[in-house]
Amino acid sequence: MNLGTLIVGPREHVVAVAELDGTAAAELGPLLRDTARVVETLCRPEQPYVCMWSHGRDARKHLHIAVQPATPEVRARYGGLRSEQLQARMLADGDEPDIADVGKFCDQARELFREIAESSVEDRS
Repeated sequence: MNLGTLIVGPREHVVAVAELDGTAAAELGPLLRDTARVVETLCRPEQPYVCMWSHGRDARKHLHIAVQPATPEVRARYGGLRSEQLQARMLADGDEPDIADVGKFCDQARELFREIAESSVEDRS
């Protein structure tokens, strides 16, 4: 996946959204919203894709929700593909972002998540 893609998943072993307990389900919506905000802020995509995967080779494996920035540059590199065709091509091609760029993005994302968490605490006060 391209630089800026973040994966959200439950800490407990869960293979489907239907298996989430009440606490995990209640936490998922705000976490996905905050993750999309981080991706939007740092990557300025045309659209952040939010999609769920849980397949292993032959069966469900673990719930993963990808929040992926679909930027004009990424789409152009892949011939204008969108949605699942874009993701499938990216995964098949095996392109990976530079590790230094990933580290820099992660540092920026951590800071934004920290700011979001702090503003949420202030809003509740």
